[in-house]
Amino acid sequence: MILTVSFEKTTYNELPWKFEAGTPNMSGAVGLAPPWTTSRAWLDAIAAHEQRLLQLASAELARLPEIDIIGTAATRRRCCRFTMKGVHPHDLGTILDAEGVAVRTGHHCAMPVMTFFGLPATARASFGCYNTSATWRAWCRRWARRGEVFA
Repeated sequence: MILTVSFEKTTYNELPWKFEAGTPNMSGAVGLAPPWTTSRAWLDAIAAHEQRLLQLASAELARLPEIDIIGTAATRRRCCRFTMKGVHPHDLGTILDAEGVAVRTGHHCAMPVMTFFGLPATARASFGCYNTSATWRAWCRRWARRGEVFA
């Protein structure tokens, strides 16, 4: 969609990449409308679950000396952004993908902030209602192999 963003200027990509975001999943939103509109407790339970996973992920990543967690605000939700010393985030994402670990890499719609802090990009692990603590433990086991993967 966008090539560059700064506080001074935004440069949009050329067609057809200018519209890469695509059509939102409207049928999925309509299908989820009944639980959203009928049960606030359902939403609160999902939010609490995602927050527990974020706390678990943050604690585990903080134990790894080669990982720098980006952003430690108390109000973070659903995702943990990080970098790995000596590895570009895009390379990190490719390597983790080969290990069966899905992360998103890039500017995350925050190019001016990344520029301000001198970051080329970050990796981001996101959590949803479909993740479990077992999912995160499997993710951590993949990290335990990092000595082999990053050697």
